[in-house]
Amino acid sequence: MAVAFDEMNIPGGDLRPAYQELARWLEETPPEALEYRRQEAELLFRRIGITFAVYGDSESTERLIPFDVIPRIMSGKEWALLEKGLKQRVRALNMFLRDIYHGRDILRAEVVPDDLIFHNPVFRPEMNGQQVPHDVYVHIAGIDIVRVDANDFIVLEDNARTPSGVSYMLENREIMMRLFPDLFARHRVAPVERYPDELLAALRSVAPLSASAEPTVALLTPGVYNSAYYEHSFLADKLGIELVEGRDLIVKNNEVFMRTTEGLKRVDVIYRRVDDDFLDPLTFRPDSVLGVPGLMSAYAAGNITLANAVGTGIADDKAIYSYMPDIVKFYLGEEPILKNVPTWRCREPKDLAYVLDNLSELVVKEVHGSGGYGMLIGPAATKATIEAFREKLKREPEGFIAQPTLALSTCPTCTASGLAPRHVDLRPFVLTGSKRTTIVPGGLTRVALKEGSLVVNSSQGGGTKDTWILDE
Repeated sequence: MAVAFDEMNIPGGDLRPAYQELARWLEETPPEALEYRRQEAELLFRRIGITFAVYGDSESTERLIPFDVIPRIMSGKEWALLEKGLKQRVRALNMFLRDIYHGRDILRAEVVPDDLIFHNPVFRPEMNGQQVPHDVYVHIAGIDIVRVDANDFIVLEDNARTPSGVSYMLENREIMMRLFPDLFARHRVAPVERYPDELLAALRSVAPLSASAEPTVALLTPGVYNSAYYEHSFLADKLGIELVEGRDLIVKNNEVFMRTTEGLKRVDVIYRRVDDDFLDPLTFRPDSVLGVPGLMSAYAAGNITLANAVGTGIADDKAIYSYMPDIVKFYLGEEPILKNVPTWRCREPKDLAYVLDNLSELVVKEVHGSGGYGMLIGPAATKATIEAFREKLKREPEGFIAQPTLALSTCPTCTASGLAPRHVDLRPFVLTGSKRTTIVPGGLTRVALKEGSLVVNSSQGGGTKDTWILDE
């Protein structure tokens, strides 16, 4: 594997400009002072109660995501390029989703194979021909980005269904400002605090035409047992909107109402954190108790906006991901600003043969997988694991894609033995309203805390960092 790009140090001993002030500050700060603030941060996180649930973990259901106090820093120039690329990609994703459920020009042009759409379990035939307000399908996108050199940002995956993690971006910043005011004073860090305002403005802007001048927005959560429940209540609170469960909503005459102490109140926009399958027991899973009976008929009648739209899961699919460069060119007539990771589609016999021959060097992912589950990281896997995966691939090749093992960039991180480089990725959050697309400068940096590990997912032992974009 190639040597990882170091975001702080230039080979030969020099520092990258964005990190020079941090390096000076670290030299002046005794290690015990840093350790004291690290413990302080952990205490604050415990007190606030930021936890997430780990499914299938018998030891504990609720865990604290480890927080690293050394910020990841990017220059304003680097961010400007990334922002431009993210806006381009999300625009193409929205056009793709509209097309898939309407004219299907991209299928007729044979850019994307039909069966990849129609045989896909997350394709929603119920959305065929359905108008969504302002043609916005993905109101909130979390695009996972990695760096491999000084110039290129590479998209690892697109999260277009119900991307999570933004509460950590906001809390990380708040805690850093509280614990490191001296470090902030030495940098001009672009603010992320306006995210809730931007999100609320974007959601209100896509309200149905029948909504009042001040549209009512609510956040629909599966409830307290969901792994991201902390984030749902945090966001509802920050946005100043009601946090509701399916049982709090009722559909009458194709309009959605929320039960309140003063009677029923119409809801115009639902920021939903419930998966498609569970949204409406009359349309999808009849056994769902999380959804709202009749919600899809109110949606079809154009009386409610769901953010993100139903059926966006097709854009999360890792096989579709492999076509994203073609999708950008098809709809926008532009070269993609952000590259994709080279991807082998195991559904194609030639690709499958290559993958089977090189399993020990590749990362193999399920096309519908998320959270780092069900993956094979060839270089770190045992022979037995590789052989078990080989059988899986032969049995069900269409369920997998494979990619080279990327040398993710590294950032300085607090470890038991002092500061050391650890691999990172970045999830910026892209908000699309009726008139504009906005991205608060920064995002959630996830860090692989184990030495040499490339897995940054919190469910697999990763941590998070504050991301600083310098205002230049």
